[in-house]
Amino acid sequence: MFGKRARSIGLALIVFLLGAQVVWAKPPQMHIMEGFLPVEWALLWFALALPFWALGLRRITVLTREKPELRLMLGLVAAFVFVLSALKLPSVTGSSSHPTGTGLGAILFGPLVMSVLGSIVLLFQALLIAHGGLTTLGANAFSMAIVGPFVAYGIWKLLKGRLPTALTVFLAAACADLFTYVVTSAQLALAFPDSSGGFVASFVKFGGIFAVTQIPLAISEGILTVLVFKALQTSASAELKTLGLTPGA
Repeated sequence: MFGKRARSIGLALIVFLLGAQVVWAKPPQMHIMEGFLPVEWALLWFALALPFWALGLRRITVLTREKPELRLMLGLVAAFVFVLSALKLPSVTGSSSHPTGTGLGAILFGPLVMSVLGSIVLLFQALLIAHGGLTTLGANAFSMAIVGPFVAYGIWKLLKGRLPTALTVFLAAACADLFTYVVTSAQLALAFPDSSGGFVASFVKFGGIFAVTQIPLAISEGILTVLVFKALQTSASAELKTLGLTPGA
């Protein structure tokens, strides 16, 4: 039954892709690209990401051992992140604006699982489509695979049952997207502070450039995530119940 509704999810993705392509005014760029960050900053973000990866791997190991029926759902979540985060809208030298797709997985599996799945996606994108880089993997993972999912999960837990489910899913996914780029702006500002205004001026500059494309992208991602979540409520009710998410929750 789960695979039977995959076409609905695929159709929603196609609609999103077509809508995103309309605003591609010039060749797309990447996540923070290979070699763009100074070595000390690249190492720092790797160090900060390592504990989350370790805890996430432990969580995935336990989850797949105790509930093997969820492996297909894990694959779907990873594919969702890969497709959305591969959409690149040019924003600023060395980085780019794009959806993240991590909110859905954070709602379903929690942020620790997404810290690993999101990082694996980033690794494959760096190796296969030159999107991001190996030296900047720690920084990209910290913003997209760690901070974003934790924000989504926090919003989901805080607002679940207090607001309509669709609105809660929308806010979780949209805010995960936006906070990813708040962190990315901070990462770039820390590595490249403005000569006169320092970190704050640089952060405002990067954040302002990102906001032009990221705000509408976050809204679009929120809507798409709601559609996919509703499809899962119909086609994967058993898996959602295993995760403690009843179809009507």
